[in-house]
Amino acid sequence: MSGLLLEDGELFPGEPVGAPGRALGEAVFATSMTGYQELVTDPSYAGQILCFTAPMVGNYGVAPARSESAAPHVRAVVMREARGPEWTDWLGETGVVGLTGVDTRALVTHLRDCGAMRAGINATLEEVRAVPEMAGQALAGEVSTGTPYVFHEEGDVRVAVVDYGCKRSITVRLAAAGAAVTVYPHDVDADELAAYDGVVLSNGPGDPEPLHAEVATVSDILGRTPVLGICLGHQLIALATGHGTYKLPFGHRGANHPVLERASGRVLVTSQNHGFAVRESDERAATHVSLYDGTVEGLAYPDLRARSLQFHPEAGPGPHDARPLIESFVQELRDAS
Repeated sequence: MSGLLLEDGELFPGEPVGAPGRALGEAVFATSMTGYQELVTDPSYAGQILCFTAPMVGNYGVAPARSESAAPHVRAVVMREARGPEWTDWLGETGVVGLTGVDTRALVTHLRDCGAMRAGINATLEEVRAVPEMAGQALAGEVSTGTPYVFHEEGDVRVAVVDYGCKRSITVRLAAAGAAVTVYPHDVDADELAAYDGVVLSNGPGDPEPLHAEVATVSDILGRTPVLGICLGHQLIALATGHGTYKLPFGHRGANHPVLERASGRVLVTSQNHGFAVRESDERAATHVSLYDGTVEGLAYPDLRARSLQFHPEAGPGPHDARPLIESFVQELRDAS
């Protein structure tokens, strides 16, 4: 019988869909009701088996414009009911192992109670337990571009994006806001970045703490040119400015996460995808906090011309409460030029 086998021995039966074969990774869940193609192609899901909490997945098919990268990054997907054939055919064509007919409510409840854990499809318990823990894994280099490239040539300001696993929507939003956008690998030199009007540190997978070279580069660039960090980029700014990070029990993944903007008292409903977080802080620099667990969701250092967001302002997919934040960053660069 096919199914998802967790490292604690729990088995959640299901029927195979998508690509045949075995899958191993960290089992996590996302609460988004839509955006399944965007989630599967988000590089931040590298090394993970994704369970959808939505009862039906694949209802509205697939389209190339919805992909956040050139190929899927999840190891596998787990669903209550996979609708097709367009979606399930796409999973097969792109090499994504899938399960349908799984009691995803029971699975998500188990992961909430016990935490995200290693898992496998068509694998033995010994193989599952041999999978490396996500804590301690530096994965940015595995999903980053190998060479710089120009994403958008024309613009009022020049923005460098450091690709730790960058979603396509981030570069699209920057270009739409009027920026010329060049994307650099995760190990780009700080002096190269300093030549731009602004720098965006992208999202990405894995644990931020092992990224010592990347944190050193962020430390070097702060104060030299304006910087905006998103998701993993936020965590790298946090580490560079003395904050701590840690692994969440089961992560923040979904399009319905409430975040308090401290200055205005406004609550933003945000799209998120991260398994690590910045520890709670009463510092003035902490501009946004999660209303779920108090983790720091935003930082601002005006003297360093740096700010960061744990959530995804590009909103691909997700609600649009935070969408103006990318445009406001570009406008600030424009005003300063």
